[in-house]
Amino acid sequence: MSRAPQPFDHTVRSDERLVLDAGTVRAWSARTAEALGRERAALDAINVFPVADGDTGTNLCLTADAAHRAVEAVFTAPGASGDSAPDTTDAVRAMAHGALLGARGNSGTILSQLLRGMAGVLADGADGDHLARALAVASASARAAVAHPEEGTILTVAAAAAASCADGGALPDVARRAYDGARTALEATPGQLAVLGRAGVVDAGGQGLVAVLGALVETVTGRAPEPPPASPGVRGVPAGTGETCGPGAQGPGHEVLYLLEAGDDAVELLRARLDALGDSLVVVGGDGLWNVHVHTDDPGAAVEAGIEAGRPHRIRITHFASTTAAPAPGPPAEDPAHARGERAARAVVAVLPGEGLAGLCAEAGATTVQARPGEPPAGDELLAAVRSAHAREVVLLPNDTDLRAAAATAAERARAEGIRVALIPTRAAVQGIAALAVHEPGRSFDEDVVAMTAAAGATRYAELAVAERQSFTSAGVCQAGDVLGLIEGDVAVIGQDLTDTARTVLDRMLQAGGELVTLVVADGTPPGLADTLEAHVRRGYLAVDTVTYHAGEGAPPLLIGVE
Repeated sequence: MSRAPQPFDHTVRSDERLVLDAGTVRAWSARTAEALGRERAALDAINVFPVADGDTGTNLCLTADAAHRAVEAVFTAPGASGDSAPDTTDAVRAMAHGALLGARGNSGTILSQLLRGMAGVLADGADGDHLARALAVASASARAAVAHPEEGTILTVAAAAAASCADGGALPDVARRAYDGARTALEATPGQLAVLGRAGVVDAGGQGLVAVLGALVETVTGRAPEPPPASPGVRGVPAGTGETCGPGAQGPGHEVLYLLEAGDDAVELLRARLDALGDSLVVVGGDGLWNVHVHTDDPGAAVEAGIEAGRPHRIRITHFASTTAAPAPGPPAEDPAHARGERAARAVVAVLPGEGLAGLCAEAGATTVQARPGEPPAGDELLAAVRSAHAREVVLLPNDTDLRAAAATAAERARAEGIRVALIPTRAAVQGIAALAVHEPGRSFDEDVVAMTAAAGATRYAELAVAERQSFTSAGVCQAGDVLGLIEGDVAVIGQDLTDTARTVLDRMLQAGGELVTLVVADGTPPGLADTLEAHVRRGYLAVDTVTYHAGEGAPPLLIGVE
């Protein structure tokens, strides 16, 4: 028998926050990401609706992390201090926008819409009364975004949170009552949704929302609320079985997600079309940018519908039969076969400039060869790296046009020794990073190579360098000390300032479109270079994300990739 939730003492203390200022929103976003990170595995374990694919906790965690990174980007942008410091409006809008861009799965997409609904109200005021109205608007907008809302889900929990504090009041009191209402509603979800009752669990998305509201309570009161009682566990519904809400029903086989740039009218037509193609349809967003989520047996048609409506990108298609719960974060375990001196199944060998970049890719599981300035690795060094990977199958990433001949020779010699080697002709480190990001040792070797090759080929690359002498280039005559912006190996921009030249190069590359900008910054570049470029992308290019890596010493001043 579940315990009745113990309500808070609703007396407001003198040290509690009475408004959600920008710093409070920043702290809330951080606590939310931390809370969902802690609960990720537990939420994955009780995920049985709408599909028992064991990823609700992971999706909520990734969504919250994207929201927090967006808030941090506002606070750490160049000049974000004094009169230019972020205010509440900046912080809540960044949190909502980051969640929209990074939303994953059914619950993550709904969470992003809840945050968007709250942001619209909190931008006008951030006291307790505004928070109460924000929760009401968030609940209504999230329910409207779901094609066929079900009771006993995150939507029910959101509605209960809003109803519990509808009469407003002081901010800490409103936050506490919202949490109390959500917690009570969560415990009732097994009686509202049959699949939850059969499994003996509460709704995973609803429990994630309780964690979000708990983080808010702790932020504004300084005290963590009492958590909801743990679910007794899933009975007989293993992750990946595909059980849906209907008795004995088998749901669609694929989950399709994408960001979409489109107008309101086009999105309304899209909703109708996708609703006929599958279920679990959620379309959230606005102002020209939407996050689309649907379960369907025809993922191609779902993507085509997005193309007809506008410009879809960051398309992710997951086959439910192949999904399993993600492992908990932690240090990689030693491969027992490697410990016994046996060959591992597969490895990646990558040539990389700079100690920092080599270390980053090594953490991702690659055997790395560092390219030192003026000393490219020879074929023997590449062959030694392939051998040291100690694997039956090896993917080789030279990451430099000038290394392709040496890499091809090393691959042939390794094949003669019985090692299966695939050489992907990556021409820059950012292409190698893109390839490594989609590497999956669990799939067939050929499929893995095709996916990595496609990711590398879809990444345009640029490099900034400083001219050592006067010379003639494709962009004109440069002088010693000029900053050269090379796009795809050719000098495209000649400038005097590294930051200004980098902005110009970025603009030229993004004219052809893009979804993700990768910046690889070496030691010795101007302070704040990466922050300045991230802010430039954020201001000028809708729905383009930026990720930054530090290459350390031995790399060009700046490498740029656009996927």
